[in-house]
Amino acid sequence: MNVDELNSDMSSSFGGDPAHKSGEDVIKMDFNKIKKVHLTGIKGVGMTAMALYLQDIGINISGSDVSEVFVTDEILKKRNIKWLTGLSDKNVDKDTDLLITTAAHGGLGNVEVEYAKKKGIPVMTYAEVLAQAAGEKETIGVCGVGGKTSISSILSVVLDTAGMKPSFIVGVGNIYPLGVPGKYEKDGRNFICEADDYVISPGIDNRPKFSLLTPKIVIATNIEYDHPDIYENFEKTKEVFTQFFQKIPKFGHLIANADNANTMSVAKNFRNNLVTYGFEDSVDYRIQKLKFENQKSIFSIYNKKKKKVIENIRINLPGKFNVENATAAYVAGDLLGIDEISLKSGLERYLGCRRRFEDMGMFFGGKFFDDYAHHPGEIVATLKAAKDWFPKRRLVAVFQPHTYSRTKALFDDFARSFSEANLVALMDIYSSAREKFDPGISSEELAKKTKTFNKNCFYVGDHKMTVKWMEENIKSGDVVITMGAGDIFHIYNDLKSISVK
Repeated sequence: MNVDELNSDMSSSFGGDPAHKSGEDVIKMDFNKIKKVHLTGIKGVGMTAMALYLQDIGINISGSDVSEVFVTDEILKKRNIKWLTGLSDKNVDKDTDLLITTAAHGGLGNVEVEYAKKKGIPVMTYAEVLAQAAGEKETIGVCGVGGKTSISSILSVVLDTAGMKPSFIVGVGNIYPLGVPGKYEKDGRNFICEADDYVISPGIDNRPKFSLLTPKIVIATNIEYDHPDIYENFEKTKEVFTQFFQKIPKFGHLIANADNANTMSVAKNFRNNLVTYGFEDSVDYRIQKLKFENQKSIFSIYNKKKKKVIENIRINLPGKFNVENATAAYVAGDLLGIDEISLKSGLERYLGCRRRFEDMGMFFGGKFFDDYAHHPGEIVATLKAAKDWFPKRRLVAVFQPHTYSRTKALFDDFARSFSEANLVALMDIYSSAREKFDPGISSEELAKKTKTFNKNCFYVGDHKMTVKWMEENIKSGDVVITMGAGDIFHIYNDLKSISVK
């Protein structure tokens, strides 16, 4: 099944036809001639990174979004990018040269898009603009359920450290120590981005976002069933990844995580381009001698082609999965010709990014970290990473499920994913704007099921009740991981206000 057939198939399930069924319908703009761009949904992590990228080109940026506080508010204010609250046709100035819309807030069907079209203002989706930006340079796209953001961030720091002046758009609040999640560099050859398998505009343009990209290098982390609201089964998910890998040119590379069986089941069909990494003995770049020491991960990589071991690589990230992420970035850098010293220096220079095992400070005597983990596999990996760094500490997991559809489809997997935690708290499900309330699934039911695998699991409800639960249950010396793709990170505003008192 090709992408157009899949698009048509998914479109019928939404009850609508896609707005752009073929690439020839996609608008292309000369960014060097554009003076003003409006971004609808500007506070989304990807949209904020894109706003910074366009601002670097010299474009005047405006935007609109909901009143809710996002992790991107800080960087937008720092860059003096203002936004209007709420979506309205009054938000779009008549002299706007281009309107960019996110997949959220109705996507191509929102009121600002409709107004722009009525006034003859060109409209592009986030995915279309990302593809055009990527198409102007040699693109490295990172795909998979987990690791897209981390690897893209690490690789941006590695290339920057090597003096390669990378351009990048990464869907995260910030990248440390770069200080921005999006950047345009005129003189650099490379563009780094996440290659997302979610659709361009749900119900209107159902092609996967990454179907528009033409990457030279693709990094594939772990292929899992993550979007049950879009793909009816796991086979459909693997089909779109297969189509994406087919876009890699003959002189390009598919860098695949050999430790993930699903990834390799798809990647094995692309042997001419395939470069593998992981802990497996037969891979091209094998991770070995891993140890955790003083909140650092230290390891070596055996380069099979060069028959050489790169010793004593250090990263400021916990867990086996982050060692794999760093190795993926190392492989990409090596294939781009970066020397060993610069690669090791770049990996150690990386200090993390927003909502990826982010150190949030001390509350109630416990050390708190915040993570975007929202899939069972990511939860398992994040909790294991915490145990690796803090083996003698009590581990507390606070999780906010994201979307009814994902929680229902992966219900049993979620229930089993908290085995590493000594104490588990489940918040109410955070509903996505793209779905309706489902009375057939709840965090209360998930807590009951989770108790069969971890007896110390509790349903805690909303933010206010969660903070109260924390106050009563967190002990001095605990390590607490808050996880989820919704608004769980807002809980730190409440925790900080309590600590001030």
